[in-house]
Amino acid sequence: MSLPLSPTERTTVRRGHARAADDREVLHALLDDALVAHLGVVVGGDGDGDGAPYPVVLPVAFAVDLAGPDDGGTLYVHGSVAARWLGRSGGATVCVTLTELDGLVAARSAFHHSMNYRSAVVIGAARVVVDAGEKQHALDLTVDHMVPGRAATLRPSTRKELAATAVLAVPLAEASVKVRAGGPVDDAEYVAAGAWGGVVPLRRVAGAPEHGADSHDRVPEDVRRRAVALGAPADH
Repeated sequence: MSLPLSPTERTTVRRGHARAADDREVLHALLDDALVAHLGVVVGGDGDGDGAPYPVVLPVAFAVDLAGPDDGGTLYVHGSVAARWLGRSGGATVCVTLTELDGLVAARSAFHHSMNYRSAVVIGAARVVVDAGEKQHALDLTVDHMVPGRAATLRPSTRKELAATAVLAVPLAEASVKVRAGGPVDDAEYVAAGAWGGVVPLRRVAGAPEHGADSHDRVPEDVRRRAVALGAPADH
């Protein structure tokens, strides 16, 4: 039996329930599309010198292993071992959110203006990855999430680089997803009045790859494919 998408009270959608997805595949598709997540964690307190604990929300690159060791699969984020938020996240309950914006919905009233979007909230007890093999796997997945196939073309990470990098794993078991699509939902009297309503579609589009000042200009195939998949011209 597959794991339900929102198995707990804290991941049950209450507001806008009609927009809640109940298929875990919708979550997986969003995780595949999104490039940036936001991780929320409480820091401070316990002698940190910052007074009372306070929340921080940080943008992070991420990767997903649906067959990972955590319940429901594993979401990985990484950062410097010196980052206090990573150290405070181990064993703590964290919240990871993702949002892809698909359109601006212009209605006949301010009240009914909206956005078309796909969003997810993942809540779970995070763990700091200590196994060297799992850490390298997580970092390779992160690179490949940005540019599929890229990790296999790179030199191996050095021991110093791995020691300087912390990886956090969050189980995907507790999650919720909301989706809005379509045009404005206006009152019939305002539609009949003839005012315009509609959607401004939005999508992420890549430009042609630009080589660095210290690099040759022969774009590798993995980078070219990724750029084209994201909308860059195919003839670069």
